[in-house]
Amino acid sequence: MEAVYASGFVVSANEYQVFAQADGTLTEVLIAEGEPVAKGAAILKIKSVASSARYDQALETYRQAVENEQPVLNELTAALQSVKARMQSDSVNFERFGNLLRANATTRVEYDRAELQYKNSRNEYEAAKSRLAKGRIDLQAGIRNAYNQLQIATEESGNYTIKSEIAGVVLKIMKEPGELVRRTEAVAIVGKPDQFLLKLTVDELDVQRVKEGQAALIKIDAYSQQLLRGKVSKVYPLIDTRQQSLRVDVVLDSAVQGLVSGLAAEANIVIQQKENALVIPKQLLLPGDSVWVEENGTKQKVKVKRGIETLDEVEVVTGITAQSKLVY
Repeated sequence: MEAVYASGFVVSANEYQVFAQADGTLTEVLIAEGEPVAKGAAILKIKSVASSARYDQALETYRQAVENEQPVLNELTAALQSVKARMQSDSVNFERFGNLLRANATTRVEYDRAELQYKNSRNEYEAAKSRLAKGRIDLQAGIRNAYNQLQIATEESGNYTIKSEIAGVVLKIMKEPGELVRRTEAVAIVGKPDQFLLKLTVDELDVQRVKEGQAALIKIDAYSQQLLRGKVSKVYPLIDTRQQSLRVDVVLDSAVQGLVSGLAAEANIVIQQKENALVIPKQLLLPGDSVWVEENGTKQKVKVKRGIETLDEVEVVTGITAQSKLVY
């Protein structure tokens, strides 16, 4: 059997760290360690005086914007109606002076004065209509802007209620009530303790040899008397440059009673395996893939072809037989 060594830890399925999205003080733990949590359910609550003040201010601004809309519109509408009534009166007066002028019953000066008064009131009416239309647009824009600010404040406030992204179990709470929490700080770990996998690392020299689906023989420290079996479920495409290693996930072939996240584990990922193989001690293999063989009392070098290798032994595919006498 040829295998690649890997080491790492047991982790629960979908296990992830929950991070805070804002600064504040932890005020309440809603779900304790070991308790189940639904997807989207709140786990922790964080309080921030500044955030609460921003939310209250945004809410008050939105409320005032909504409440002020109708009174302002009523005022602009009343002004428009007043100017419209005056314009209508001036229009009738202007028409009357036109009739008088045609009957030579008034002077041209009086007619021109009535005409100017009518044109002024008509212009005031058009200006009042524009003010009403613009006021309506400005008020709606103000309400929308206030609403958007309220939504932002509400969302920011929502960041102070930390929720789970999966349905599972709260494995660990990393903060105590009253402690300060910083933005992007891990505050909890959530996972699925009924499903486990091994999060292992493989040396970069063995990267090309490990493939998905390969069998693995597993040893977990807490179960030292058991040899567990599994399969490579995922080979990650990025090398960890700090450790010069590659992450590999292995799933167990069968459930293990009492398994918990965080246990240390080792595995031999099987690269090749044969039921019957001719093997020799590795130290007998000479450079250039040859060995010393004694035949009829004579020592001679024989070329061989290697197969599977382990730390101590190497398979010989051709060149010698099981009856060959190997010498140093």
